[in-house]
Amino acid sequence: MAIIVNLDVMMARRKMSLNELSEKVNITLANLSILKTGKAKAIRFSTLEAICEALDCQPGDILEFTKDKKIDN
Repeated sequence: MAIIVNLDVMMARRKMSLNELSEKVNITLANLSILKTGKAKAIRFSTLEAICEALDCQPGDILEFTKDKKIDN
């Protein structure tokens, strides 16, 4: 199972830079970059809420669930 972070897609749709989002959400560039690249292991609801408010979107616009395909041996 995998959670895919589509933060870069939403930022592009809203024409918002990483620096601008960082300022609006009050999160460091380093932490926002970790989230954007999908390397984050968790996200606080308060952070997700702030990102959704800044980007005028829903959590489902940013996070996507995919199932791993089974590989037969």
